Amino acid sequence: MPLFLIERNFAEQLELDVDGVTAITKINGEEGVNWLFSFLSADKRKSYCLYEATSPEAIRDAARRANVPADVIIEVSQFHPERMLAAAA
Repeated sequence: MPLFLIERNFAEQLELDVDGVTAITKINGEEGVNWLFSFLSADKRKSYCLYEATSPEAIRDAARRANVPADVIIEVSQFHPERMLAAAA
């Protein structure tokens, strides 16, 4: 499944309780979106989240339904430096 990096410009404003997390997880599942990992910028103004999804549109639809921004969506691929190091040895 394709991987996408999502930039959100609201990081300090997001405070989810258990019900909020459950609701977003349900919406993501219905849209074919799977959250993997998140980072918060040092200035706490942006978050960067890694997702698996069928398409950028699925991410936009899930974000719209969950009422959270998805300001920038970039398709990425995995990079495995350990494989390069093993091959060089």
